[in-house]
Amino acid sequence: MDPIERFTGRAADYAYARPSYPEAALDALFAGLGDPRGLVAVDLGAGTGISSRLLAAREARVIAVEPNAAMRASAALAASVTWLDARAESTGLEVASADLVVAFQAFHWFERPAVLHEIERILRPNGRAAVVYNERDESEPFTAAYGELVERYAIDQTERRRVDGRHGFASWSAWQPVRVIEIGNEQRLARAGVHARANSTSYLPHRGKAGDSLHGALDALFDEWARDGRVILRLKTSIALGDRVDSMESGRL
Repeated sequence: MDPIERFTGRAADYAYARPSYPEAALDALFAGLGDPRGLVAVDLGAGTGISSRLLAAREARVIAVEPNAAMRASAALAASVTWLDARAESTGLEVASADLVVAFQAFHWFERPAVLHEIERILRPNGRAAVVYNERDESEPFTAAYGELVERYAIDQTERRRVDGRHGFASWSAWQPVRVIEIGNEQRLARAGVHARANSTSYLPHRGKAGDSLHGALDALFDEWARDGRVILRLKTSIALGDRVDSMESGRL
């Protein structure tokens, strides 16, 4: 399936149940770049705008690049966010037009090295490229049990693809060395939120026999672990940061 279409039937669940990102992650993204009010931040694979709104809350001018119409339609709008119907690999933005180019929870869906060339093309000298992910912290028992269900029901190797994508970003020579920062994060979810969280995951079944089996297992998991009608999904927000260090001719894998 084309990565662009994977979330067409999942956009509402994505907007409802995907986690946000801690303020410390935004601090790391903007640190040392100057006053955010004078910066242009490009959010690649912006989805339903969770990350774009956080960038805009820092008063940067935000360009949210998202090719999936259903995801864009599910986004809550913000005045300083401009939505762009384009692929991350071919944004149509001007050369050296962005101070910060970042992908939240999306970099593994892009075609490398095309997206790396595109980031390098639109990034200004002394600009910053970044990849951000919320990953499960399976040192916490409920989160580990949820992770076991994800592994059991996964229909493809997306989680492996995420690892490979991060490695590809970190290997690109235009922003060496890459710094990685991890920050604790969590989601507090009611029963409906647990089901929607799973439905928002493109590599989990959400209909048919397999989907019914998964959601039955999620109900049992919730019943075992819920306290006061909620469970806590423990997360680690991982931020890989690279500052532009050389010319437009650099950046070969």
